[in-house]
Amino acid sequence: MSSNDIPGPDSETALRVKALESLLLEKGLIETSAIDELIDMFENRLGPWNGAKVVARAWTDPDYKDRLLQNGTAAIAEMGFEAVQGEEMVVVENTAEVHNLVVCTLCSCFPWATLGLPPVWYKSAPFRARAARDPRGVLDEFGTQIGADTELRVWDSNAEVRYMVLPERPVRTEGLNAEALAELVTRDSMIGVSKVASPD
Repeated sequence: MSSNDIPGPDSETALRVKALESLLLEKGLIETSAIDELIDMFENRLGPWNGAKVVARAWTDPDYKDRLLQNGTAAIAEMGFEAVQGEEMVVVENTAEVHNLVVCTLCSCFPWATLGLPPVWYKSAPFRARAARDPRGVLDEFGTQIGADTELRVWDSNAEVRYMVLPERPVRTEGLNAEALAELVTRDSMIGVSKVASPD
């Protein structure tokens, strides 16, 4: 995809982006190669598939899982996924006893290298406020049920520290390899608003 093929239902927004790009190119403030590099980065090198690979490796490699939970930044870098803005990565584990939810109450700080761009709802003021104030209610709205006896922890990302959830490995996945496991992992499960579903 090139910068001239901007997708999305909002054609007015797409036209504005194209106009801004043209103006910046005309003024010599950016180069086409720089735009292509950014597009390639967001389409092919950043995104939730990176985080899914991290999760699948943690599920299949206990030593890696230990390193991931002790020093998320270093363990994620082992797999070639470096933080875009130099932030520290902290990985928190969901278990039968503890469920973690990630939010950024100030703005929309998000671990781009492992999860890609933040979803629109993650950036919205209602989500940011309610995730901190009423996390169980937020999870209910996402269709995620956790037991009343399950501890719910909310992690507030910021410019220096970004959080990622290591979801629980679903049942009936014992025979799956890391590649197949990664296909089950979703961005939302690594934010904590959903769980990873067992394969059909």
